[in-house]
Amino acid sequence: MTDFISDCIKANKQIYEYINTHISTDDLNYSGKVGFGGDKTLNIDFKAEEIFILHLKKYGSIYSEESGYIFSNTNKKIIIDPIDGSDNISSDLPYFGTSVALQENNEVIAGVVCNLSTGILTYKTKYKKLTKIDLKTNKEIDIFTINSAKFAVIERAYTNPKICEQLYKHNIKFRSLGAIALSLCDARNYKFVLFIGKIREFDIAAALYICSDLNVYKNDEFLIVAKNTHIFNLVKDTINKL
Repeated sequence: MTDFISDCIKANKQIYEYINTHISTDDLNYSGKVGFGGDKTLNIDFKAEEIFILHLKKYGSIYSEESGYIFSNTNKKIIIDPIDGSDNISSDLPYFGTSVALQENNEVIAGVVCNLSTGILTYKTKYKKLTKIDLKTNKEIDIFTINSAKFAVIERAYTNPKICEQLYKHNIKFRSLGAIALSLCDARNYKFVLFIGKIREFDIAAALYICSDLNVYKNDEFLIVAKNTHIFNLVKDTINKL
């Protein structure tokens, strides 16, 4: 497990350094292909995928948002979203990252999410508690707790304005940031994170494992994650009444 995390850090560091030193306009152009996950892909999506394959293929099958199954022949599966928030990076909006989950016998045992805008990588494994690494220094950084969250994060809020309207009646401020893995990874810092729409394994596998100590509700249309049980129940009840 230590080697897997180490190689995840190396892969993310390589992607981070490429984006900050070598990224070009061509990297941000659409590749002309639709990824396995159903979205149009940028050239940078495939560049990041190549880097992850190079570093992680020795650990098991790879299941990527861009190419689907790669090396599908073991009881271990690595679930990758090479660039989480592709539209953000192509618009020069600094909120995008990567997501990697390690699954063994259909159970996630490690989650790694990296914010490529800040260079902060977050991971948790079955053997190690939540940890943050600064890619610029390769050192662990302190994790501080935000006790009084100021707002919620509602990803894809534009798809269901009725939900947003009802939550606003409860005086809940929210942001829609455009990178679900990053938002879920930091769910403990917000009132809650709500994802509306089709939920894909690539989007949530790593981040859900990282925040598995929080309250979680998931069905085919919604995903709610919240630290506070009262807020969690409020959001869940509000949605179920619509």
